[in-house]
Amino acid sequence: MTTVRCPHLAAALCCALACCSGAMAAVPPPAPTVTLAVVGDIMLDESPGTAIERGQDPFAPFAAQLDGADIRIGNLECVVATQGEAEPGKPYTFRAHPRTLQPLKRHFDAVTLANNHSGDFGPGAFAEMLGLLDQAGIGRFGGGINLAQAHRPLIIERNGLRIAFLGYDEFLPRSFEAGADQPGVAWSEDEQVERDIARARGTDHADLVIPIMHWGWEHDTIASPRQRQLARLMIDAGADAVIGGHPHVTQDTEQYRGKPIIYSLGNFVFNGFDKAVNNTGWLLRLELDQQGVRRWRTFVAQIDDQGIPHPAAADDAVGACWERGQTMLLPCETP
Repeated sequence: MTTVRCPHLAAALCCALACCSGAMAAVPPPAPTVTLAVVGDIMLDESPGTAIERGQDPFAPFAAQLDGADIRIGNLECVVATQGEAEPGKPYTFRAHPRTLQPLKRHFDAVTLANNHSGDFGPGAFAEMLGLLDQAGIGRFGGGINLAQAHRPLIIERNGLRIAFLGYDEFLPRSFEAGADQPGVAWSEDEQVERDIARARGTDHADLVIPIMHWGWEHDTIASPRQRQLARLMIDAGADAVIGGHPHVTQDTEQYRGKPIIYSLGNFVFNGFDKAVNNTGWLLRLELDQQGVRRWRTFVAQIDDQGIPHPAAADDAVGACWERGQTMLLPCETP
């Protein structure tokens, strides 16, 4: 033990500060953390596209929650292109103008393309979208110019943490799936998903792996047995959280092996629904560290008849909150 001697009263304060400085130097720095904001379906055709053409920013009501996060991710539930023909026999097809990428870029770092509308106007339009996203500087995953690229994780590094994002579609038509030499989305074959997660951990040296899923049955508020089986398989394979969408409603959540599964975030920017359950979505905010998810919470979005989300009114704004070590999901104390 080192003894610090202070022969004069005048020097006592200096000695005290020296002792304190030594003690403080011995304290390890706080572990790095990253905040991640994730939203569900973003459809930029129809009314939302018209709003953007008029100069409106459909994400502005949630700018504080989005722009305050280190990483912002959403599901781009349309193709952004100028070419292509609508998929024959498909009741709803969505193609947004390239100008819609301007507000998207303002509030999002990356999007998943693994959904059942990315291929609405064929592989040529899909390939055009890949180029437009790259030109805009918007990251993408869950789809690519070929099968290998579609299954490649997007790695985003913040505050010393390398986070790998993977995206998968499980909703037909499977004709949108990427081929060896054809643009398209990543499909979730169980063994391939396990390999992708292992590769993200090993070859890509990711600290954390988070798959974003497009799955489940439309309008079902409870996750299906298939969703539960696949989510747990992904966590067993090394995923730190599993986040889903597609049903156009929010679904239940669970913790498996201490890791969160949020089965569906519901819609975020999407018009054309009459029921309140379809016009209610979540913005999910997670705090991440080297061990995974430290805490997460939801912010409730209410979507107007133009497909624009707004923070829920005070009486409906209480989201769900969870912290590492909790066994139960609790209401958030503050909106």
